Amino acid sequence: MRKYAIVFLVIILFTACNNNDESIDYREQNEQEILAYIESNNLNAQKSSSGLYYVIDEPGEGEQPIATSDVTVAYKGYFTNGTVFDESDANGISFNLQRVIKGWTEGITYFKEGGSGLLLIPAHLGYGNSDYAGIPGGSVLLFDINLISVN
Repeated sequence: MRKYAIVFLVIILFTACNNNDESIDYREQNEQEILAYIESNNLNAQKSSSGLYYVIDEPGEGEQPIATSDVTVAYKGYFTNGTVFDESDANGISFNLQRVIKGWTEGITYFKEGGSGLLLIPAHLGYGNSDYAGIPGGSVLLFDINLISVN
């Protein structure tokens, strides 16, 4: 009987230690964080049905990408506290919109070539609950973007 109690205790401890945050829904927390950022920075942001917020500073005049387009974008990624976590040079980087986070796949399509603005991306459209390359799970991501070209 004692043998079963030890096995049961080990199972309980393993289950408790294996408690990951995949079940946490950050949507409400992210929404409040984004709205506070918008208010404190006096932004005129639009909200899409997915929960993405975006600000169009310059809509651009060239071709407008779709979710499957190859694009070149110059960007700066940072948190709502201003800490920068990634940045391209002025020449930008080229990629297919299907190979990036959902917030970019959707958000970049709101601009035409030459367009610029800000994407405010909640965690469910970014890296979700998982830590990624120094970005904590559940994080709101902000990106200043400049759509250089649709390739």
